[in-house]
Amino acid sequence: MTQRFPRQLLACALAAFLVTALWAAASASAAPTGGAQFVPPPPPPKKAKLVNGKVIAPASAPRRVKRVIRAANQIVRKPYRWGGGHGAFTSRLAAGYDCSGAVSHALRGGRFLRTPMASGSLMKWGRRGTGRWITVYAHGGHAYVVVAGLRFDTSMRDTNAPGPNTGPRWSKTLRRSSQFVARHPKNF
Repeated sequence: MTQRFPRQLLACALAAFLVTALWAAASASAAPTGGAQFVPPPPPPKKAKLVNGKVIAPASAPRRVKRVIRAANQIVRKPYRWGGGHGAFTSRLAAGYDCSGAVSHALRGGRFLRTPMASGSLMKWGRRGTGRWITVYAHGGHAYVVVAGLRFDTSMRDTNAPGPNTGPRWSKTLRRSSQFVARHPKNF
């Protein structure tokens, strides 16, 4: 009987540990998002076309949306550079762009920004929620933008995207993550 008691105690302790571990894992998976839930942007009135790595804006897109697309197209195929694109906006392009530098450059093209912003700052930029034409997704460590239904991002690009594996690129595939906050410019 004395041999059986330690085995039963060990089995109970193991069961308690597993229940606690599962509960902690379930709690931890919900905690990092702060309650945020991924909401994909609504389909734009007209979707842009991706041709050879660059985007062609829909003819019906507002002028400022076309300007965002044109600015983003300027830096497609530039390499990823941490801190790239965060100098003062000038007519000269940076040698490379990080995520928020690329988003800032694109938004500047549409005259939505006067100075580059870091990803954490983009979490508070513009209006809350998804936009009709433009939605910026940001969290403290990454940012990207969806314009006319296509994603402009420095990571998780489509496998058939032309150019180097790093740096700003357009993608047809949207990211699905509850860690990002969705923001948009007013009326866009």
